[in-house]
Amino acid sequence: MEPQKQARTPGDPVAWPRGPSRSQTPDDEEGPEGNTAPAAAFLGAEADDACADALWELPVEPAERRPECSRCSRPQKVCLCPFLPLHPLHISTHLYIIQHPAEENKVLRTVPLLAACLPQDKCKVKIGRRFSEERDPELSTVCRKSDTLILYPGAEAANLEEFILDSPIYPSTIIIIDGTWSQAKDIFYKNSLFRLPKQVQLKTSVSSQYVIRTQPTNRCLSTLECAAAALSILEKNDYIQETLLRPLQALCSFQLQHGAQIRLSKEHLLKNGLYPKPMPKNKRKLRKMELLMNSVKI
Repeated sequence: MEPQKQARTPGDPVAWPRGPSRSQTPDDEEGPEGNTAPAAAFLGAEADDACADALWELPVEPAERRPECSRCSRPQKVCLCPFLPLHPLHISTHLYIIQHPAEENKVLRTVPLLAACLPQDKCKVKIGRRFSEERDPELSTVCRKSDTLILYPGAEAANLEEFILDSPIYPSTIIIIDGTWSQAKDIFYKNSLFRLPKQVQLKTSVSSQYVIRTQPTNRCLSTLECAAAALSILEKNDYIQETLLRPLQALCSFQLQHGAQIRLSKEHLLKNGLYPKPMPKNKRKLRKMELLMNSVKI
């Protein structure tokens, strides 16, 4: 279920935190003989505060968005529809994307490209952080079906390719979480519904082609890439993966031609002494960094 958002109208004042005014300065502003600051300076400070208050209360003009393509959701001037299939791909698998609200308005998101390649009745995007039977009966029903899978890596996750070979019931639905790794982890572990389906993962040594966004490790894939790999396995059709990756490749190529830089994974940066930030002092975060450094050699 999509979370409710409180929209602020252009006429609403912006509430900014106000620090102490200059009329409330400590005694170190007294004159050399212990007298307070001159009246003129005091009135000047009051006038400055009044001007600042007037600025804070000015209405904020909403940012003007560029016209977007109705199919790929990209700005019309950089539309990627030429790289999409002429008609939605024919698939039998139902795909549910659980999208963290923070991903919804990101410029370089991949889910709109994925959805543009698939039939509307086969690809559904549900935005939110918390889901339950009361909030989303449809999703609850899907999670309880024996032929539903959820793609999320972990010690308990089965290899997708191996699982479908041995499973007595062939999967008809797969759920994928869209967000940063910390957002995906939060959604997976704080929603009991997502621990009902069989948990699977992709076993691949292929690096992500989504090179304009930093990944934690070399083996982390974008949501579109995960969906492309999973659907090609479930549908037993490599053409699906090739077709779904085409708009992602075009997006990255365009961004790189216009000033974007290739983003290496944190794992690569740490192992090669290129990480630009100081190591965190927080023990939990430091442990994560150490795990990245000590993972499989690249």
